[in-house]
Amino acid sequence: MTPRVVVVGAVNVDLVVRADRLPGPGETVVGPGVERYGGGKGANAAVAAARAGAEVRYCGAVGADDTGSGALAELRAEGIDVEDVAVLSDVATGVALIVVDGGGENQIAVGAGANAAVDPAAVRAAVARSADWAGCVLVSTEIPPEAVAAAVETAAAHGLSCVLNPAPVAAGLVDLLGLGPVATPNRSELRDLYALVGEGAGETAEMAAAVAARTGAPVVVTLGGDGVLVVDPERGPTALPAPSAEVRDTTGAGDTFNGVLAVALAAGAPVGEAAARGVAAASLSVGTVGARSGMPSGAAIDRAVGAVGGAVGAARSTS
Repeated sequence: MTPRVVVVGAVNVDLVVRADRLPGPGETVVGPGVERYGGGKGANAAVAAARAGAEVRYCGAVGADDTGSGALAELRAEGIDVEDVAVLSDVATGVALIVVDGGGENQIAVGAGANAAVDPAAVRAAVARSADWAGCVLVSTEIPPEAVAAAVETAAAHGLSCVLNPAPVAAGLVDLLGLGPVATPNRSELRDLYALVGEGAGETAEMAAAVAARTGAPVVVTLGGDGVLVVDPERGPTALPAPSAEVRDTTGAGDTFNGVLAVALAAGAPVGEAAARGVAAASLSVGTVGARSGMPSGAAIDRAVGAVGGAVGAARSTS
């Protein structure tokens, strides 16, 4: 059966400048030109999920402008249902300004635009509409906290698996952790999440364990080229290494991971196997310029997982 995923989050247009290095405070760097790509953490993850073989419904907002029309057309071209994307006449579509250095690392500033006007009531209705259809709800936090809460709360109320990508972390997320979403922070986001539930700071596994204790669900920490750390509140930590990859652009790698993780969870995979598929997909995505350009198909992910010895077999315990 085809996995089905509802994605709630931001839709942006990415404007990318490539330079030899990232700028420091007050500094200007110059690149050869400007490139335009579809973006937004939620929209990117939705594309990754669709390419991985899922049926995807998207909930968010764009402006009633050419940028928004283009963004929706790009999502439709990927086979994504955008019925629940609001088109707002009084605000512009969100834009991300991205600088990428010669090593593929990036620096991003986002103008939220319509993403800041995503309506919590509309989110509740969209998730509830899909309650008997979806296997997983994926929520990213570039939208108002009330809209994030609406998505997580409605998923929990309907017994749906939920992935919460806390990028960025907001104080209100602490109340949502108790509803049991699978949280997917990176290192810095993990520190921010830990600050909501603990004191001081510790090792990555220690902080993730504290967050997992609050959620009662696994926490999956993305570690870039080091893969991910899955911390289960009952089984402890397991590291999943990333396969070697030629890095051209890391923009969208985390979104790829989250989209593929959600697809695997929707298909009924355990979180370790789902995370391993996400790692394999993310490692493929960084070899191409643009957040979505390198997002792989399900068949390509199958081959990448097999190349590192299988989804769970590739893991090495850190306990």
